[in-house]
Amino acid sequence: MFSEEALIKEFKFKGIRSSGAGGQHVNKVSSKIELSFSIQESLVLNERQKEVILYKLSNRITKDGLLILQCGESRSQHRNKNIAIVRAIQLLKSTLYIKKRRIPTKTPRSVIIKRLKNKRANKERKVNRRKPDLD
Repeated sequence: MFSEEALIKEFKFKGIRSSGAGGQHVNKVSSKIELSFSIQESLVLNERQKEVILYKLSNRITKDGLLILQCGESRSQHRNKNIAIVRAIQLLKSTLYIKKRRIPTKTPRSVIIKRLKNKRANKERKVNRRKPDLD
């Protein structure tokens, strides 16, 4: 598929201030991480993979062709960076995954015979419920 280590080297990281409650710590520390990845400039992905990613993730990619992910779950910048990397790789892998086409199987002969046998038995049961014809 692609080399994760080489892909991580192509990611660009930027520390930004987290929003929300937290007092002085939030106002001083840039613990939130913004991961950006230029799909067109990637050397790890081949042209086909780039096309698939651009098509499938078109709603998440900017006009400049950047995939941007943010992570501010933790108070640790390092932990947020690791979470963002894992998310980005997981997103790219799931985007490039091709589902196997289902090959429809033929209904086995024994199943067909069993169904017909049950239909015949049901028919006999209903025929036996009728009033006898005394003509």
